[in-house]
Amino acid sequence: MSTNRFSLAKALLKLLKYLGIFILSILILANVFVLLTGRTYLYKGIYNTYLQGRTGPSIFDKDVFYNATLKKAPTLFSWKKANQKASLLPEEQSYIENLEISSFLVFHGDTLIFEKYWGNHVQKTVTNSFSAAKTLVGLLIGCAIKDGKIKSIDEPVANYIPEFKKEAKRFITIRHLLMMSSGLDWEESGKNPLSHNAASYYGTDLYRLTTNQFAIEKPGKRFEYQSGNSQLLGFIIKKATGKQVSDYASEKIWSKIGTENDAYWSLDKQNGDEKSFCCVYGTSRDFARLGRLIKNNGIWNGQEIIPFSYMKEFLANPKMSTEENVPNYRYGLHIWTYLGGKHPVYYCRGILGQFIITIPDEDLIIVRTGSIRGKNIILPKQYEHNKAYIEKYKYKFGHPADLFEYIAIAQRMIKQRK
Repeated sequence: MSTNRFSLAKALLKLLKYLGIFILSILILANVFVLLTGRTYLYKGIYNTYLQGRTGPSIFDKDVFYNATLKKAPTLFSWKKANQKASLLPEEQSYIENLEISSFLVFHGDTLIFEKYWGNHVQKTVTNSFSAAKTLVGLLIGCAIKDGKIKSIDEPVANYIPEFKKEAKRFITIRHLLMMSSGLDWEESGKNPLSHNAASYYGTDLYRLTTNQFAIEKPGKRFEYQSGNSQLLGFIIKKATGKQVSDYASEKIWSKIGTENDAYWSLDKQNGDEKSFCCVYGTSRDFARLGRLIKNNGIWNGQEIIPFSYMKEFLANPKMSTEENVPNYRYGLHIWTYLGGKHPVYYCRGILGQFIITIPDEDLIIVRTGSIRGKNIILPKQYEHNKAYIEKYKYKFGHPADLFEYIAIAQRMIKQRK
């Protein structure tokens, strides 16, 4: 028996030895790949995701990166308190909690009718807005036009970024970037660690990454959501104004809309460039103040922050096709739009379920933050040529299913109050 045990132990040690050699070989090959391809951002990405027990970024990544500060407003805009507070129905609460919600706020006019936080999230907590920040970048283009720093959104990108004077990229305009129809070869993926998104989130040279793209389609024809477009808009703002994007945002918007707290914008490195495609950290109430600016067409308490002429274009749907080969009914100039209901809906959204939803006709603002977003409504393959089906659902394609749940909850709350 002792001989058999000894033989088994010896075999196990041998197996562990070979397993260790195999794992070490894999690690060496992986490091060689990283170094040869220049993807050193993978080290930071792996450390801050898989080694933290996650498969992707978090809404609490602020301290993982260097940040610039957006200064709060010198004069606070206070929300009115509702005489009768709204509440969630049991089934509503169950639905939104299954999506790992962090906060849910509903405003009717300037009155806060519902506010609730989950987990460690409290009123003063700042969380990542992710791609909801893209809309702020789109609004800053309007500010730069108002200031005469940008002549027109139909200017070529090459007027501000010299790398776009080459070949087919010289035909791309600021409008094309705002429309998400630049025709560039950016790979948009929230899961692929080798994608442009991963490199932009964890990397340290956003300018090189975005200006090295190639034009592979004619611009202005097809909607293709690309974070690289938003990053290029950030570089245009910086070049046109001579200011950091965060400084310009602080001066022109954040300090003008009665914000209660400083916000923070992640940088690609110390004293580097803002991640204009995402990563403004703020409180839910302050995100609602940004929603109020959008709801009121760029006007804040009688003061024009964004030109009305720009807001009119900003909220409209440019003519282009989408991935389903149906007309664009979902996107304006860096803001999502849903026009299929009784009243138009305009909203900002982030990858993990960040929403700033505005319905101007109903004087309604909804803010939702969390860690899971509902799946997008897509066109099933079996209905690709079914004109009746497409006509019925065309406005909903491309929107997350949970968007409509949040709207329904808020509308029910308002109706209940009345």
